[in-house]
Amino acid sequence: MALTKNPLVRYRILDTCFKNSTRSFSIDLLVEEVNKQLIEFNRNADVEEIEKDCIKKRQLQYDIAFMESEKGYSIQLDNLFEGKKRIYRYTDTNYSIQNAPLNDGDIEQIQTAIQVLSQFEGMPQFEGMQEIVAKLKTDLKTKADEKPFIGFDSSQDLKGIEYFSMLYNSVQNKYPLEITYKDFKTKEPYTYIFHPYYLKEYNNRWFVFGLHAESLKADWNVAIDRIENIVPAQVPFIPDDNNDWQEYFSDMIGVSKPIGGKIEEVILHFNQLTGRYMENKSIHETQKHKWIDENTLELKIKVVINYELERLILSYGESVKVIAPPQLLDKIKQRIQVAINQYEV
Repeated sequence: MALTKNPLVRYRILDTCFKNSTRSFSIDLLVEEVNKQLIEFNRNADVEEIEKDCIKKRQLQYDIAFMESEKGYSIQLDNLFEGKKRIYRYTDTNYSIQNAPLNDGDIEQIQTAIQVLSQFEGMPQFEGMQEIVAKLKTDLKTKADEKPFIGFDSSQDLKGIEYFSMLYNSVQNKYPLEITYKDFKTKEPYTYIFHPYYLKEYNNRWFVFGLHAESLKADWNVAIDRIENIVPAQVPFIPDDNNDWQEYFSDMIGVSKPIGGKIEEVILHFNQLTGRYMENKSIHETQKHKWIDENTLELKIKVVINYELERLILSYGESVKVIAPPQLLDKIKQRIQVAINQYEV
């Protein structure tokens, strides 16, 4: 289906326009912006065909009316004018349809999809389907007064999750983005061109990896919860010709790979109680373990040493001791000592 025929895509574009407090969108500018982004999203299709099928003003007015209706998203637009031109902007620019409750039509369609997915439970090529279906059934309870009876380890209010759909589409359809980003080190947001290649979830946070246009770093890491805004970039997409991303993450824990980092054998000793747990919970695909006596489990993994590995080791507290390599042992000792010093008077 062409994107111009998919109203959900248009609703998301309009949603972004309505949230923009720095630009005034009249109905004509909305038509122009929606068509520009539809052409950008469909950059691999025949441009002439897309342009012939571009959205007209009447269709966009229908879209806005639907978004304002109870059957849609019940959005609230300010009654703003510049001269005689109506300006379309949310009353609350922090609002987004991405955060709005599902309407009855959405729920009905998803419940139908769940029924279809449920038929594949247990088939080997659909391994993991049970958890997905269970989560969907829990999130879309059939009875309003039914209380959830299963809990998932996820953050429902993850900052930046409203950008996930655009990130997913940009990776799948191969188009670059202009990202406004605020990291933990800078006081003000900054903007750059980014060519996204791979989405990765770790520790209930989402990251997107790709090419940072200015530095030409091809494994640039973008945390979704630090994103301030995203729009399609008006530059040619630079394809990812080098990275096998599953291979890229195979030698590490987490998402941060130090420049020049090399694979090392990490040896950890766990006490008896935690050791029994670690026998059944692998922390990395290279894990090998054995009991060196009745009270100590020796665990070995081959990984690049990074921040996430240090955090994981520290999370086991007094239950674990680093044996090798020496620089990791020293780093963990240093961090533990800093923590101890905070409690000394």
